[in-house]
Amino acid sequence: MSIWPHIATTGRLIGYARVSTKDQRLRMQLDALNGVNCDLIYKDHGVSGAKASRSGLDAMLAELHEGDTVVVFKLDRLGRSVLHLADLLVRFQNEGIHFCSISEGINTTTPGGKLVFHLFSAFAEFQRDIIAENTRAGLDAARKRGAKLGRPPAIDIGVVLEAHRTIQQEGLTISGAARLLEVDRSTLSRHLNNTRTLSF
Repeated sequence: MSIWPHIATTGRLIGYARVSTKDQRLRMQLDALNGVNCDLIYKDHGVSGAKASRSGLDAMLAELHEGDTVVVFKLDRLGRSVLHLADLLVRFQNEGIHFCSISEGINTTTPGGKLVFHLFSAFAEFQRDIIAENTRAGLDAARKRGAKLGRPPAIDIGVVLEAHRTIQQEGLTISGAARLLEVDRSTLSRHLNNTRTLSF
């Protein structure tokens, strides 16, 4: 009898494994992903979760089709932050893709597991509200202290966060998000990079 859970799905099982440093081993994760009979497995070896781009993750996202199920050994193997993880799960839901984390027993192919999508969607929205509120409060406090802040930001933090949402949850490029929100692409890219280092 297999020690790994059975994942009932009509689509493919697409596994993803990651370790942060080159001297760590993927074996435990790969054993688990093979144990549930993944059809494909994508890997990032020696790549920090903090990196915005990971070749294995990017390739997996490009491969996914409606009805597939993404499988990981643990939640923290997928997202570089809790917000990034939440965004990915919202994207999966939007694209009709299921998600399973073996260690945490999360499986959105089950009725109870579908609640996970709603929880992470609510968390992503809540987290962005907190980021926007804290950013604006910080600027107001600095002004009251008499700090010289230079020119006002070219793009409001709310627009930056909405751009980040569309990129992460809907798979838009920065150029696509800039067109959607009617802002300059290079300005948006600069603001996204500045905000990401603080919050994402």
